[in-house]
Amino acid sequence: MSICVVAGLGNPGAAYEGTRHNMGFLLLDAFAAEFGCHWARDKRVDALCAVHQESGKRVFLLKPQTYVNRSGHSLNAFCGYYSIPSTSLAVVFDEINLPAGRAKITVGGSAGGHNGVADILRFFPNDFVRFRIGIGPKEPPRMDMKDYVLGKLRPEEKEILEGSKKNFLDGLKLLIDSGPQTAMNRVNQRPRDESETTEQPTTSTNQSEETGNEDSRNQEIPGHGDI
Repeated sequence: MSICVVAGLGNPGAAYEGTRHNMGFLLLDAFAAEFGCHWARDKRVDALCAVHQESGKRVFLLKPQTYVNRSGHSLNAFCGYYSIPSTSLAVVFDEINLPAGRAKITVGGSAGGHNGVADILRFFPNDFVRFRIGIGPKEPPRMDMKDYVLGKLRPEEKEILEGSKKNFLDGLKLLIDSGPQTAMNRVNQRPRDESETTEQPTTSTNQSEETGNEDSRNQEIPGHGDI
């Protein structure tokens, strides 16, 4: 399995910068800066796109500008245009059931309450790669999930993520260069005294909550991977 597209999930606009729900954007921005990739708007797929090219291999970086819970629409258009199969797609997103500073790579699985992943599953088979970045545990525990994921990172969270950035970038580079299995063996290791948060997956935000506009996700739009 060779990765051809890495998509980071997040919400566009200054109001959402530095929020927990924008972990996908944050990691791809850091990756692009590290390797000198330049973002450009592609109106055909409603996304910011960049190209990472090394040793003759080209990988597309993608930041959908459709808001998190319509991410599948943008990825469907892009992968359909370039005839890229779902097995060559990796998606980077926030994970409430991982502690801040941890990452985990998986292939397949459920949406886990993440509306962006759920929307992608409307268009693609359940065999794309997930690169999860921890934003847990939710503090305080009774805080509304929407308010938490759309909240700004606290200073201590920023410090943890900054300290983990090199590991995240190394993991993403390994995923691109060597594939999911090698990357999983490296990235998914964790200290013995560290455990994932036990909070059960909770449905994340939807676009109407994020933007104040009517959510049109229920419209059936046939697309790449619907077979």
